Amino acid sequence: MNRAASQPEAKSESAKDVRRVSVLGSTGSIGKSTVDLLAGHRDRFTVEALTGHRNVQLLAEQAKALGAKLAVIGDAALYEELKSALSGTGIEAAAGTDAVIEAASRPADWLMAAIVGTAGLRPTLAAIAQGTAVALANKESIVAAGPLMLAAVEAAGATLLPVDSEHNAVFQVFDPAQRGGVARIILTASGGPFLRKSRAALATITPAEAVRHPNWSMGAKISVDSATMMNKSLEIIEASYLFNLPDEKVDAVIHPQSVVHSMVEYIDGSVLAQMGAADMRTPIAHTLGWPERIATTGQRLDLSGMLSMQFEPVDTARFPAVALARQAVRAGLGYPAVLNAANEVAVEAFLRGQLSFDKIEILAEQALQRVDIGRISTLDDIIALDAATRTIAENSLRTLQ
Repeated sequence: MNRAASQPEAKSESAKDVRRVSVLGSTGSIGKSTVDLLAGHRDRFTVEALTGHRNVQLLAEQAKALGAKLAVIGDAALYEELKSALSGTGIEAAAGTDAVIEAASRPADWLMAAIVGTAGLRPTLAAIAQGTAVALANKESIVAAGPLMLAAVEAAGATLLPVDSEHNAVFQVFDPAQRGGVARIILTASGGPFLRKSRAALATITPAEAVRHPNWSMGAKISVDSATMMNKSLEIIEASYLFNLPDEKVDAVIHPQSVVHSMVEYIDGSVLAQMGAADMRTPIAHTLGWPERIATTGQRLDLSGMLSMQFEPVDTARFPAVALARQAVRAGLGYPAVLNAANEVAVEAFLRGQLSFDKIEILAEQALQRVDIGRISTLDDIIALDAATRTIAENSLRTLQ
């Protein structure tokens, strides 16, 4: 299937199979939630491979707890440490970028793609090439290389299952048989921790303030993206690719309570919404069990305890990232990759204290104006464009400090 998978009929209880799964990025926020779910369903899943970036201790603990066949640490210099931590367990240890890609290439029925940033692009494509059902938590990969990734999905007969709470919500209420009847997708956004701050007040925001999301527990990079609304901006691009809709049919609204995770409006006026607690284990579990449902120990939505739900339009003057995303996706292949790469550089600089919060989008906008896109037709072209963008963005940092 060349887009987010459609919903086939679920198997009967007696027809359930034990699934072989892998988790790329198991030591990150999404990865840890996935491991938690797998630990609660040991009778349903066997673990082929787990990968992490630098947290050897946690990766080894996860691999031993789940009985994984392979554990891979992304930093090649940490191989001996991982090997020692797994000594006597029978679990294979490996390290380095190529080993992560090899782990993604191993046969599996389901794979969680949760490596943050464009570093997850090659491993995700390696999993797709095996015809695997890929639970896509790495939005940056489809933003940077959407058409190429979807072509690879089509060629391999793979399946993409969206994990982002917003896209997973759309997936649950989007009827592929009624695609012509879809008026628009409506992605919800909490507005982050600075929803009521003026644009001028954002200049003094600290990294510690930016990573304190009011509703969700997330990693530092995605928390900053939520605070700038760049996360929602990238999600507009992702939704356009996943559900094969022009960006003008993908809207975003501010919903501070994070109860409605997204909606699909149909041309007859019906609006179908998916609701739930702000717990990433719910969308992860949906993809892990798909096309069935599996139980979770996560939070449950208590409607009786809700006083109100609010919705309001996105203030693009305060959050200019949304307009940048629409500009990029309309400009075509290559421009979303530039936006994503420049944003990664900007966020890293902000977290290091080298760039003020209010200049994150400015750096991204400058990159869109300055990078020479050229001809984009292969993955290598995307990787080269990503590298060129990072160089230009790093150089631009000096003028914005």
